[in-house]
Amino acid sequence: MIEVKNLVKRFGDFTALSGLSFSVEKGSVYGLVGPNGAGKSTVIRHLSGIYRQDAGEVKIDGKTVYENPEVKQRMACIPDEIFYFLQASTRDMMQFYKGIYPRFDMGRYEKLGKIFEFNDKRPMRQLSKGMQKQAAFRLAVCMRPDILILDEPVDGLDPVMRRQVWSIIMNDVADRGTTVLVSSHNLRELEDVCDHVGIMHNGKLLLQRSLSELQDNIAKLQLVLPEGETLPQNFGAIHESSSGRILTLIMRGTTEYISAKVAALSPVFYDLVPLTLEEIFIYELGGVDYEIRDILL
Repeated sequence: MIEVKNLVKRFGDFTALSGLSFSVEKGSVYGLVGPNGAGKSTVIRHLSGIYRQDAGEVKIDGKTVYENPEVKQRMACIPDEIFYFLQASTRDMMQFYKGIYPRFDMGRYEKLGKIFEFNDKRPMRQLSKGMQKQAAFRLAVCMRPDILILDEPVDGLDPVMRRQVWSIIMNDVADRGTTVLVSSHNLRELEDVCDHVGIMHNGKLLLQRSLSELQDNIAKLQLVLPEGETLPQNFGAIHESSSGRILTLIMRGTTEYISAKVAALSPVFYDLVPLTLEEIFIYELGGVDYEIRDILL
């Protein structure tokens, strides 16, 4: 469905994207994560056809996105910073989108008014940030897009509305096979909805895996060794800390592999704990000098 291959984008002397490649399958929810400045929003502007790449390809179903109205009619994008015409209300923008997107569903627009309870005739610039997000989402899903591209989609929404928005998105994925690419710093939330994850750093993709595969190949190990024993050199932990006799290690590998390796040490106690997506993000980027440092203030 979505294919980005060897994508390069430069702004003067600064290279924002450096040979980025990834793909998103039809009907999947793909989480694009990374630290600030990694290039996530730049990728989204290429996928939505705003930027032209300096090199590489950005395609949807094999068709180039840039300056391709046929592809863009099948796509809806909610950027982090929402922009609409000055003085325009949500209903004004509905009429505008209705004239551009042939699939725009007026029945759905009216039904969603019962969920997003704000005055759609009020100028959008007078709405709060959260209400503007609700308006953007209401318009986007009424386009009935095949591809939904989201940049911090629920930022500014209260917990109940966040859950409501994700419920609508996931229903569209299940019922219509909508393909979703979402960039967010709320990794706990992405963990609940994504089936694939790509981690970016400095304009490149560090890794791209299904969420289950990612979580099945790294784990937190807590163990107590017999009195006087220490870990062998080159045990293979990517992170190590201790509290008294309890060692906490971050290990790569399957549960079976790690368990067998630990059993050979004859520990007094050990336990394997799966990592959250947020923890995986921190430890994966720790290998490229993106770790939490102790700083004396």
